[in-house]
Amino acid sequence: MAVRGYALRAAELAGAAAGLATSVILLIAGCALLGVAAAGAGGAVVAIVIAVLLVAAVFACCDRLALSAMLARPVSEVEQPELYRLVRELSKAGRLSVPRLYLSPAGQPNSFAVGRGPRTATICCTQGLLRVLDEAELRGVLGHELAHVSSRDILASSVSAGLAAVITFPACLVRVARGSKSAGSVASGSVAAGSVAAGPVVSDWGSGLGLLETLLMLVLAPVAAIVVRLAVTREREYRADAAGALLSGDPVALASALRKIDAGTAELALAPDGLRTSVGHLMIASPFRLEGFARLFLTHPPTGERIRRLEALAGYRR
Repeated sequence: MAVRGYALRAAELAGAAAGLATSVILLIAGCALLGVAAAGAGGAVVAIVIAVLLVAAVFACCDRLALSAMLARPVSEVEQPELYRLVRELSKAGRLSVPRLYLSPAGQPNSFAVGRGPRTATICCTQGLLRVLDEAELRGVLGHELAHVSSRDILASSVSAGLAAVITFPACLVRVARGSKSAGSVASGSVAAGSVAAGPVVSDWGSGLGLLETLLMLVLAPVAAIVVRLAVTREREYRADAAGALLSGDPVALASALRKIDAGTAELALAPDGLRTSVGHLMIASPFRLEGFARLFLTHPPTGERIRRLEALAGYRR
């Protein structure tokens, strides 16, 4: 059984690596085609060089991109002693290096692990997660994230998140421009109240940027979703659930945590902008409502089925 488990994990890692390699090749080929269309053979060479540099930068900074998408910051042991204690105990039980810990200000209960391997791994929890879970449930969630680290599937998922973020970056720029224009219009309205012409002009500008952002997402979101789906499968979550439950020693607590997380993500769903949709597959549960562009990035299995498998692992029958 152990040999079969190792073989299955090796096959999954090989599949994720092949999917990631395919994504990189398709991205470089797409850039080459754009270069040919823009400036012929010389443009293709320049585009390929730029694409290779972008891929190298993503490999180096994929974890920072994911953490910045959730506005996460490093948290010290003085701030979260119980969190550090649980992670140390689980890391010791799993014979892993203690990962770095980050905290996101999001009120939604969620967590994710990023990095290029066990020695560079980072686990991020949201403030909402720490607020709604008890110690046993939090232990199960941390065990799930450490299972991702132990199985070494965080490399493919982290790099695919970085590549997807790069692909959707033009739409993110338009969103930032919309925000700055909106702030500018509010400021100008407060300074020059009574100006009749300023309102419609700014409104037209904002609606134009909104339309541009939608068009860019229509074109770029499917490409980014393909990159993510090639590198990430639903089975990785099932395996992390099982391994994390065994590591924490309490499958029922992890099942209870998934119930609370599922309810919290439904109530406090995140806005699926370009950057966040690129990292949604990293989280223990999908942080978006399943509508619009977010449906393209759906890689999580149904929460009910995950809970059923965990309860079966604990010996419950249905």
